[in-house]
Formats: sequence, C-alpha cells, structure tokens
Amino acid sequence: MASIRDHKQMEQRRRKAARMFARGCAVAEVAGKLGVSRQAANGWRLHWRKDGEAGLRSKGAAGPKRRLSAEQAAQVVADLVAGPTAQGYATELWTLPRVAKLIKQRTGQAYHPGHVWRVLRALGFSCQRPARRAIERDEPAIKRWKKSTWPRLKKKPVAKDAPSPSSTRAD
Repeated sequence: MASIRDHKQMEQRRRKAARMFARGCAVAEVAGKLGVSRQAANGWRLHWRKDGEAGLRSKGAAGPKRRLSAEQAAQVVADLVAGPTAQGYATELWTLPRVAKLIKQRTGQAYHPGHVWRVLRALGFSCQRPARRAIERDEPAIKRWKKSTWPRLKKKPVAKDAPSPSSTRAD
C-alpha cells in the first residue's frame, strides 16, 4: 500500500523548484537535485510559467472527501471496540454487513457492506478471521499425542550419504 503523502512537504519541493527555475536552472538539473523525474519537473515549470508560485500550491489529497467526520469516526471506533454483543448481537463477531448497519445507525452515512472494509482500514482496523475450533477440543490430550505419538509417525530424515529413493541412476 502506498505511504501517506505529505502535501506540505511536496509543495515545499515544488516551491524550491520554482526558485531554481527563476535562477535559470534547466529541467534536468532541477529533477536531479530534487530527486524527481524530468517529466514532473517539466510539469512544474509549465505551471510556474503560467501561474507563478500560485500554480504550484498543493490542491490537497486526491479523491472524494471523507464522509465521516472525526467525531463520527471516533464514535464508530468506540462502538466497534465495545463489541458486537454491546450492540445487541448474539455473537462476538463483526461482519461487514453488521459494521455497515452500525455506521448507518450512528452517523446516517450508508456504506455498501462490500466497501466497509475500506472505512475499517482507514480507522486502523484489519481483517481478522476467527480460528474455528471444536467445542470438544481437549488441549492436554493433543499435547500428549504430539509428544508421544507424532514423533513415531513422522518420517525420519535420510542420512546424507544414503542414496535417494528417487534416484534414476543405475547401480
């Protein structure tokens, strides 16, 4: 995943390029000193020539604006951390449809369940799948089996000098 962009830092780099262009530096020189492609530096020069330094100002993050305010996001996070049972569900398992319903109830913003994972990731959550374990699982018996029976059943490593059973060589 791409790292989060620092728009102020990127704007400062473009302003530095503008000062270099004003001193008469070539596009290739500006690109080399600032560590960008010549195409990017050339684009900056075109904007600088057309609109001056104002043409190099940051326009902010691309894409649609967030639909949840900081307060709404904090409320959703608090409800998610409280767990599904606190929201009236019978199991301790958040599903995307459940989270979509929670967001709709708390904020009025409707999200398709298939896209809720993007909101969750933006809020710092990750996908977790519960490990399915049998209710009758007997951990002490499993431990004993692994210690006593498993070593007898598993294959032994072949000695280094022993011929390979898959060898095609004629002896």
